[in-house]
Amino acid sequence: MAGRRAIDKLAPPSPHRRALLRLCAALAAPLVPHAPLHAQTIFTGELAAPRPVAVLFPDLPEPVRKVFTDIIGGIEEQLHQRVQAWPLAAALDPAELGAALRRQGVRVIIALGRQGLKVAEALDPALGLVVSGISSLPDGDRHTAICLSPDPALLFTRLRSLAPGVRRVIVVYNPQHNDWLLRLAREAARLHGLELAALEALDLGAAARLYQSAFAAADNRRDALWLPTDPTTVDETTILPLVLREAWNRAVPVFSSSFLHVRKGALFALYPNNTELGRNLGNLATAMMTAEPPPRGLLPLREVYAALNLRTASHLGIAAGPAVQRSFQFLYPEP
Repeated sequence: MAGRRAIDKLAPPSPHRRALLRLCAALAAPLVPHAPLHAQTIFTGELAAPRPVAVLFPDLPEPVRKVFTDIIGGIEEQLHQRVQAWPLAAALDPAELGAALRRQGVRVIIALGRQGLKVAEALDPALGLVVSGISSLPDGDRHTAICLSPDPALLFTRLRSLAPGVRRVIVVYNPQHNDWLLRLAREAARLHGLELAALEALDLGAAARLYQSAFAAADNRRDALWLPTDPTTVDETTILPLVLREAWNRAVPVFSSSFLHVRKGALFALYPNNTELGRNLGNLATAMMTAEPPPRGLLPLREVYAALNLRTASHLGIAAGPAVQRSFQFLYPEP
């Protein structure tokens, strides 16, 4: 983001940024003990006429809740109508929830986060289902989903604009989480004239060893390192500090699929534009109600903002003048 004015309009304000780590944990958290079933309309607090689309999302406090309300706002803008928004604060009875959805004439559910998906999977399988708010799905072919992992093609485009001399992208990944994403990355790398050095690691120890050997052999004039959203190979406690320290010492560009990594030293990252993501989810929900619903499978995130670390860019000798800065929605440190 170029300056304070853009932060308020485009990227999560400072309290929201501090809450993003809590959000990532909460999306995968188990449901809490039973509480009364209730639906709410985010903007009015009322249930109105029957609506064909319902949104299930984790019931979290502000500022994290704003992530979901922004997504829901985008869905409603695309549908040109209110949706039923169900905050999932409890282990709801699927039969009770299903009956409530039938009374409201729901035909499609948009499930946000693993909580939303878990509840949606227990409902009537005849209902259309669109999934988001997750980074990956091991059984992704069962669902129509937009994941929170940015499209590798967008990441590589941004990389080439900042560091045109890069010829090889190194990535350490767990195929159990990101095999689908690496299939996209290989094709994107080919189209961008990049070599993709994809290294598989099934545990933290293997990931650490692969990073160490990759840095030892890296050429900072032609190599860059990509940090995907991967709980195994991009562990925030052990792996990330190691990678960012080595990258700084060896002047190797690191780019990420996580906004938080830019503040910790990554060169740049792409992160969700939640309102635009909501609009695309609204499009998929509309398609679900047609004679030819969209195919099942995981889609990468293409509705993104971009963040740039100016200190890291300077350290790497990358010129980040006003024109470059204007192409990012968040700059760290703020100019």
